[in-house]
Amino acid sequence: MRALMAAVLLVGGLIVADARADFSMMISKSPHTVAATLDRFEAALKEQGVAVTARVDHAAAATAAGMKLRPTQLLIFGNPKLGTPLMQSDQRIAMDLPLKALAWEDDTGQVWLAVSRPSALAARHGISNRAEIVDKMTEVLNALASRATRP
Repeated sequence: MRALMAAVLLVGGLIVADARADFSMMISKSPHTVAATLDRFEAALKEQGVAVTARVDHAAAATAAGMKLRPTQLLIFGNPKLGTPLMQSDQRIAMDLPLKALAWEDDTGQVWLAVSRPSALAARHGISNRAEIVDKMTEVLNALASRATRP
């Protein structure tokens, strides 16, 4: 099973190539730095009219605490027109909304971008009556991630 997970899988247009792959996330390689990857993702969000709530620089926080961490940044964003219907089905999904994008540099220097897979969030909260919204969110996230990670 681990060998299968370690294989390169084409999932919804994003490449997952990590033995620790979490199928609740859509993960893609980025040829850019962590900061540039999230800058590009944020710019694509804003072009789509999606609100950015916060950006967290975990490596900077680690440095401030006297510790080291490879570049790691989190972007928190959302679109109430898509998220609210999910919360109307089950408000507990608000634990996972707004959505997040994580960019990090691994120990080989490769930068990755991950976003939560909307179908996994819906399944986690037992939401089965919003497939159209989940599909739309997935489509948008794939397009955003692709824009952020293309050369």
